[in-house]
Amino acid sequence: MKNIDAILLVEDDTEIGALISRYLSAHQIEVVVVTNGKSMDVALADRTFDLLLLDLNLPGEDGLSICRRVRAELALPIIIVTAQGEDIDRIIGLEVGADDYVVKPFNPRELLARIRSVLRRASIAVPSKKGTDRGHYRFSGWSVDILARQVIAPSGVKVAMTGAEFDLLYALCEHPNRVLTREQLINMTHGPTTGPFERSIDVLVSRLRQKLEADPKNPMLIETVRAEGYMFTPQVTRP
Repeated sequence: MKNIDAILLVEDDTEIGALISRYLSAHQIEVVVVTNGKSMDVALADRTFDLLLLDLNLPGEDGLSICRRVRAELALPIIIVTAQGEDIDRIIGLEVGADDYVVKPFNPRELLARIRSVLRRASIAVPSKKGTDRGHYRFSGWSVDILARQVIAPSGVKVAMTGAEFDLLYALCEHPNRVLTREQLINMTHGPTTGPFERSIDVLVSRLRQKLEADPKNPMLIETVRAEGYMFTPQVTRP
């Protein structure tokens, strides 16, 4: 049974990379540090990692481009690292597929908490909350397997989702036909360690609509309730 997580850190500042590596290693997390996208590709081809910790300000290919590329190829949880005050980078990072973000300068304890939160959400072995009756959901021809963390389209095709996207869908399936505020959705999907960054929920909803809706610009499944939040409108069943 695996008892240690492996993280690939892409960070061109050698001092910061060494500090993060030492701190996480002291908490039973293996860290491999590379300094650019090319070295990252070599590392990913060589072995499997549980999470990618990605600085945005990198030489050569920038972090946002790397994030977009990795997300298109791998179901690997990604946490981006941004400079203080660069809100637009955080938003774009979430839009291109990152699961979470951390802002420099950061407290190592906060970084560790975010890593553990994302790893926990990404874990396949997620127990159902009340036995097997909540192991599956169906709505509008879609099928959601909570234990396997799989989403099957009406066509029968498996739809790839990030950990954050899947957790949002899970929360919506748990509370259909009910208005959920952004704060409620943050608590359901990210937990208290992430903080009330409400724009992240809007980004996640947009990403989920791209995968679920026939016309994402005119959503029928995830409706926006003005000044309140979002509502999942289909009939949800538990077979």
